[in-house]
Amino acid sequence: MLQQVLFYRELDFQLADIQKILNSESFNKIEALKSHKHILKGDLVRIQNLIKTIDKTIAHLKGKETMKLEEIFHGFTPEKQKLYEDFLVENGVSQEVIKKSKDKIKNWTQEQWLENKKEADKLHAELALAINKKLKPSSKEVQTLIKQHYQMTTIFWTPTKATYIGLSQFYCSHPDFVKFYEDIHPQLLDYLIEAMRIFAERELS
Repeated sequence: MLQQVLFYRELDFQLADIQKILNSESFNKIEALKSHKHILKGDLVRIQNLIKTIDKTIAHLKGKETMKLEEIFHGFTPEKQKLYEDFLVENGVSQEVIKKSKDKIKNWTQEQWLENKKEADKLHAELALAINKKLKPSSKEVQTLIKQHYQMTTIFWTPTKATYIGLSQFYCSHPDFVKFYEDIHPQLLDYLIEAMRIFAERELS
């Protein structure tokens, strides 16, 4: 039974949901294990594809080979996006807000996504540099960067004071985002959260 709990946790099930599954009269250990195996094999293929994408991208950046645009996104699935959407809903973001955001970008080309990522990467690098320069989150230089962050956010939706601060809390409550920011700079997440709070309280209503 403990093994079943551990398997379900590895598959990102919440403990409350695991309890319901295990206590169900229809629960069958063998069928559950078969289901785990099926899901994990699917994940294995996805991870292998992501590793291939990483290797190709590194070679592309080093000038060793040319990468087709569609190859940059190989291995990323709609299911991953669905997980983030579910997480947002669980944390108070309405389905209407998510739908409006998706409607804004539904016709984006991959070139537009790449350009957006390029701008975000540049912004994160400048924030990391500000940390190294020991600039305070409240400083004019950092708040100028946060204004850019806010403007980039409005491409997808228009945050209020409360929801912009809520967005910063979302960053620190999901492990994928925590790792993303820590990989850029170990202090970046806390720095960004504080800078966003200051911007929201000064500029938003």
